[in-house]
Amino acid sequence: MPLLRKLVLGVACGALCSAAAAQEPGDSNKPVLHGKHWVAITGKPLGATAGAITFAKGGNAVDAACAMLAATATMWDTLGWGGETQALIHDPRSGEVVAINALGAAPSGATPEFFRSRRMRQPPEYGPLAAVTPGTPGGLMVMLAEYGTMSLAEVLAPAIEMADGYPMEQSGAESIEDSRMLLSGWEASRRVFLPHYDEDAPFQWAAPLPGEVFRQPELLATLNKLVEAERDALEAGKTREDAIMAAYDRFYRGDIARDLVAGIQAEGGLFQMEDLDRWQVYIEEPVSTRYKDIDVYKLTHWVQGPVMLQMLNLLEDVDLKGMGHNSTRYIHALYQVMNLAFADRDFYYGDPYFPPAEPIAGLLSKDYARQRAAEIDWRRNDPGIRPGDPYPFQGESNPFSALLERWRPRILDRSRANVIEAPGGMTHDEAFLAGTTSIQAADADGWVVSVTPSGGWIPAFIAGTTGIGLSQRMQSFGIDEAHNPFNVVEPGKRPRATLSPGMALRDGEPYLSFAVQGGDSQDQNLLQFFLNVVEFEMDVQQAVEAANINSFQMHSSFGTQRSEPGRLVVRIDTPFRVTRALERMGYQVETWEKSSGPITAIHFDRQHGTMWGGASDFGDDYGIAW
Repeated sequence: MPLLRKLVLGVACGALCSAAAAQEPGDSNKPVLHGKHWVAITGKPLGATAGAITFAKGGNAVDAACAMLAATATMWDTLGWGGETQALIHDPRSGEVVAINALGAAPSGATPEFFRSRRMRQPPEYGPLAAVTPGTPGGLMVMLAEYGTMSLAEVLAPAIEMADGYPMEQSGAESIEDSRMLLSGWEASRRVFLPHYDEDAPFQWAAPLPGEVFRQPELLATLNKLVEAERDALEAGKTREDAIMAAYDRFYRGDIARDLVAGIQAEGGLFQMEDLDRWQVYIEEPVSTRYKDIDVYKLTHWVQGPVMLQMLNLLEDVDLKGMGHNSTRYIHALYQVMNLAFADRDFYYGDPYFPPAEPIAGLLSKDYARQRAAEIDWRRNDPGIRPGDPYPFQGESNPFSALLERWRPRILDRSRANVIEAPGGMTHDEAFLAGTTSIQAADADGWVVSVTPSGGWIPAFIAGTTGIGLSQRMQSFGIDEAHNPFNVVEPGKRPRATLSPGMALRDGEPYLSFAVQGGDSQDQNLLQFFLNVVEFEMDVQQAVEAANINSFQMHSSFGTQRSEPGRLVVRIDTPFRVTRALERMGYQVETWEKSSGPITAIHFDRQHGTMWGGASDFGDDYGIAW
């Protein structure tokens, strides 16, 4: 019997042994989706409709995913057109999973010295200095050109119609109104987001009203310019792929780029034309691990995706099903492996295209996982979990051993945890769970797409007359190598982001596709979704709705970038005996009404040749299948 399993099964009775499962899987609040031909799921009903329209016109899953991405960016579903896009795509022609890296990069002049000279501890949360290169337009166009079948005009058609005017949702209206103070300080943002703004009437509603037709003429003009560039290239005899890339060039090197850069510079931003020209989308090989007989794929360490693979490695020898779903022992096991993996993320993850090289082979080593698992205290929470040393597991010495020795968690002052530092800013909790959206698309031919786009969320700084709201991803950089020597801000470098779509194959065939919005909670939620399906045999809808836990012990990727050791969130229906036992183990337990996160997912039923879709009941996530 493996040592780790012996340790788990040998834990003394008492509080741990008395706690049965906190919640048993049961009926879901929303119905599971069933599809034979295709499934389209995303964060908003209108976005899912854009995917369904595209499928109905004969598009494949990549075409539909691009249409949903364009639609959700247009309706500011916690992202905008100037944000970032990252995706996993199963290509049935090769049977392989490929990764799309369309995360923006820091501009010219973005150095630690620049931010220190302005007395900043890290790059700001909002405004022109928070922006990285717009990645979503490039990511969408590269995905479409390489793996889609439709023209850019066809895929953008729903978004173009929405830019011409769509009924504003209540959640969107309230989000804009809540951010009016910050938005009103930027001319273009005020012009777009606050149609009822009156500086002489500070208490008058300034945002679009719920149900009001929200029009974005400047964004409409930009999207039409992309379609014009494609059309001109086609008329000149270019291929479909080259015509799409002509639109790419217009955005990053033509008149759209010039307008973007001028608008950013006018408000004190750092971008130059060469920053957009040099930026590129990377098509990459994802990282993976095998959990039992399932191959799980994630984007590599320019996002936090590998933490889920590390957690699966840590849990592989643990009898999770024997513990009981959301029992005290199960919750403790998840919390400890989360903190071990996230401590490694906090120190070792960064942009693979910049030195030093991250030790990803060691981090994903099964032997490294066994060493780390042996550090777990099965009786109490360990508030002092630190990054490990994966270098020996790839045959190397750690070049940062001195920094590692001095590394200490940066603890949040809870008295200021819910203080908003700046107008329109987020509290620590809001930043930790900061939303994005997620997209799932699959078709009968075997194309599967999982996307977690983000950035440019409200309150977004809009550049010039482009209608493009820029990303706020600069805040995920550090300026001190002592915290993470791989993620120090540098011109042209990508910040380590939280965005983390997932995909799993069984026997070489699609098994699961899954993603969730949120910040540092993403891979926590996705780990639990995966285990709900694989270990506890829930259907995909039950699995996306089931109660989750959340740890706040890792460092936040936003705002204060602080840690809260022992802070644990469980769902409100967790039995008192479980929460009381956890408190005796050193946890500060909070109960929330919902804890699963807005997960979207597809399960592939090979027995019947069908697809099961799940869209959680956490937010507005919505799916359509046929």
